Amino acid sequence: MTGRPRSRRPAGRRATAQSRTARRGAPAASIDRLLDRQPWDALIPHLLKAGARVEPTTELLRRYSRMLIEWNRSVSNLISHNDEARIVERHIAESVEPASWLKSSSATRWLDFGSGAGLPAIPLVIAGVGPRWSLIEARRMKTLFLRKAIESLGIRDVEVVVSRLENLGDGTERLGAYSGFTSRAVLALGPTLALAARFIAPGGAAFLWKGSQRENEMTADPSWQDAWEFDGLLGIGQGQATVARFSRRG
Repeated sequence: MTGRPRSRRPAGRRATAQSRTARRGAPAASIDRLLDRQPWDALIPHLLKAGARVEPTTELLRRYSRMLIEWNRSVSNLISHNDEARIVERHIAESVEPASWLKSSSATRWLDFGSGAGLPAIPLVIAGVGPRWSLIEARRMKTLFLRKAIESLGIRDVEVVVSRLENLGDGTERLGAYSGFTSRAVLALGPTLALAARFIAPGGAAFLWKGSQRENEMTADPSWQDAWEFDGLLGIGQGQATVARFSRRG
């Protein structure tokens, strides 16, 4: 008997689909094994320098990392899947390494622009940088993760705002209301500082996580100097990543 021919997906597409299914169905135990292999001890000097208690802080950072990977595999992308195996080195360490520097600014109300998965803001909050934060993220799915992480980890005095930063100024109560600003590789340096200038009070500080193009961005658009003064640079991680600090002019 001749039956209807069965449709077949190409082998490559089928393998990709199976790989995606396997990844998304991975049990929590596999995530824990992945986290066990990562260099958590490398965080100790940064946490001590920031005045954080090492064991409980590391445990919270690990819980946050586990939640991030679970969401990344089952709901929507927060980080590259390739970065899951190096989440401590690539994301957590780069977030908390400058924590003591941020604390030294004495800023009391922080604004994080383009929070995404909560990097660097949530690790910084866990490490004791604060006390108050506003996390600004335009993509609703990512804000759902941020709210879930904040609630599950018992983090207090952190609000999540679904908005683009350029639209946030419509609420005049936020203009000039912050003393600290963070942003990790969202926009070029000039446009970032132009937006930040609306929200940071004179004497406040901005900390920008930047890669190899930082110097070019500083010279290509010097208009940032109207409101800001370059106040130092800290190399982080093993690559070309840096954190640049800027002080808000009066």
